[in-house]
Amino acid sequence: MLDPLGPVTIGAREIYDELKTVGGKVDRVDAKVDGIVAEVADHETRLRALERGRWPLPSLAAVLAFASLVLALITFIRGG
Repeated sequence: MLDPLGPVTIGAREIYDELKTVGGKVDRVDAKVDGIVAEVADHETRLRALERGRWPLPSLAAVLAFASLVLALITFIRGG
């Protein structure tokens, strides 16, 4: 059976060093993900605030349209 690495030998020190390098990269990616999550949460909060501020407009428009319809019907019924 042939050795897949051939004459190359990898010691515990090389594995440890590579593991530390990969661990550092994972930590940097984790920090970036945390930053993105914080940004998304901030955007979500801002969107919710905008949505809360806008809800009366369609409701007010519906009430005004209904009031206009009632006034038009009253005028029509009175023979106006």
